[in-house]
Amino acid sequence: METVNDTPGIEAKLRYLQSTLAPAGIGESVRRVETHRAWLLLGGERVVKLKKPVRCPFLDFTTVHARERNAHAELRVNRRLAPRVYLGLLALQWDDGVFSLVAEEQLPAPGRTVDWLVSMQRLPAERMLDRVIARGELRQRDIDALFEVLVPFYRHAPRPALGEDEYLQRLRDELAASRKVLASPRFELPQIHGLLDRMDRAMVRHEDLLRARVRGRRIVEGHGDLRPEHVCLIEPPVVIDALEFDVRLREVDPLDELSFLSLECAMAGDAAIGPQLLARCADALDDPPPAALLQLHTAHRALLRARLSVAHLLETDVRTPQKWLPQAGRYLQHAGDALDGLDAQEAQRSH
Repeated sequence: METVNDTPGIEAKLRYLQSTLAPAGIGESVRRVETHRAWLLLGGERVVKLKKPVRCPFLDFTTVHARERNAHAELRVNRRLAPRVYLGLLALQWDDGVFSLVAEEQLPAPGRTVDWLVSMQRLPAERMLDRVIARGELRQRDIDALFEVLVPFYRHAPRPALGEDEYLQRLRDELAASRKVLASPRFELPQIHGLLDRMDRAMVRHEDLLRARVRGRRIVEGHGDLRPEHVCLIEPPVVIDALEFDVRLREVDPLDELSFLSLECAMAGDAAIGPQLLARCADALDDPPPAALLQLHTAHRALLRARLSVAHLLETDVRTPQKWLPQAGRYLQHAGDALDGLDAQEAQRSH
């Protein structure tokens, strides 16, 4: 809650933004899109994002100051891979009962800032990678162009001062969180305990591979959520929606992040693009991947995504409840396949 009694509520803010963003003379309505932590308002060639005043274990957006800090972080981390998309910040001002929008560089202004918005260029929805895959229209030139964007990003990304034990503990914590949710009896996921136990054992067996990645300074500040729905295949391609609220979620192994993209492309309907793109990026980065490491990352990511899928069913207001258990089941199948691949590699080495 805001601390000033006359601060307008979220619905009043959204109505004002819809009226302000409506394209003049076109008659097109401004569309609202609700996500877990924000509202997106799409009007004409523009998008603005208004964060919800929410609090959860990993973030707190309940104050204007916190939402301002987050907006600055979102702008900074996303301009790395989408500089033309993230245009700037807007202050939503309230002055004597009247709203106004003021660009950050034009502050101070007479009103009181009651919220902050990220202003973005609207992207063509039909060119998002997940939709291109769904239509069966992905072309080699699209993969080539994305490769040209990702390689310099990973090559020049900052490398955090991260210790081996800290890196491993983060992976273990994620796996423990996945176990806590996925093993809940309410979801009745078949064979989930066996799958999680296999993942635990795989982490122990291949700990040396994970430690070697840290020692070799392969961990970078990456994107954090590299999924097809965040990739737009314009010229050149852009990648949006990096995880801005916690830098630890962006401190990743590029092979992990690219394995995640490969998994998500397979889930979207194209199992070929991910391995090709990963192999080409690894070669360009002079970082040939151990096959076991890729399988380990794929299994870990698939379990994480299964956990996030069923976690929707724990919310008070569940949207599309019929979607989440089948989706989790598909991720668990990918996790099992990756662990099977690990087992097969180990059996081959033992003969």
